[in-house]
Amino acid sequence: MSTNQKQQQRPVAIVTGATAGIGAATAGALHAAGYRVFGTYRKLPATKMPGIDYVACDVTNDLEVDAAVREVLAKAGRIDLLVNNAGVGLVGATEESSLEQAKSIFDVNLFGVIRMTKAVLPLMRQRRSGRIVNISSVMGLIPSPFMGLYSSSKHAVEGYSQALDHEVRVCGIRVVLVEPGYTRTTFESNALTADQKSEHYAVGRANAEAVLRNEVAKADPPEVVAGTVVTAATAAKPRLRYTAGRDATTVSLLRRFVPTSAFDKSLRKRMQMPA
Repeated sequence: MSTNQKQQQRPVAIVTGATAGIGAATAGALHAAGYRVFGTYRKLPATKMPGIDYVACDVTNDLEVDAAVREVLAKAGRIDLLVNNAGVGLVGATEESSLEQAKSIFDVNLFGVIRMTKAVLPLMRQRRSGRIVNISSVMGLIPSPFMGLYSSSKHAVEGYSQALDHEVRVCGIRVVLVEPGYTRTTFESNALTADQKSEHYAVGRANAEAVLRNEVAKADPPEVVAGTVVTAATAAKPRLRYTAGRDATTVSLLRRFVPTSAFDKSLRKRMQMPA
């Protein structure tokens, strides 16, 4: 069997934001699991991972999204899996961000997911098969003081994914969520800061930034999330949600079983907010 024939038999995956962190780890894990992986980037990485095909794509740009999907289809002839990973963080009180900044967060974290999904759905529907894995966050389940806009965007991804899964099951397509907690990546250092900072929130913001740094430093590596993505992508009967890592699993269980008042108190303590 020729190399080209072998490639055509492999399932094909697109991973957005695949140049670092969870995206890079996921691309590598899917490649090891037997997928032909196309990883998207806004800036071409200095070092490319072996076995990964890289495709330029800014998920906030309709034309680039369509062009990227066409490129994958031209090279591979099919798309079996989409992992919507590209995202951006923002640390600051919700009042401290302009509407323009708020829109920019949602443009990546929510509308980027929608753009990519709309581009691949017709192809999956033709084949009566496909899976879409959306990287959410444990912050899509709980409120997160001083990361309110990021948390809100992930709450929106959760609602979108759940509704879409009901709509496309009849076409042989499933949509699932992977919910990481804090993960040892450059997320914290690359997160945006509020563009309209107020001294009213200075202490709370500083505390939140310190908590984020400390939690990321001791968090699970991105390979833990990548392993969860592979499980979600390959499960014959997928669940709607997959928590990824110790922190996410613990928080998810507490949110379900701990009374609201007690959970609220615990959250404020963890975020170093006044009692």
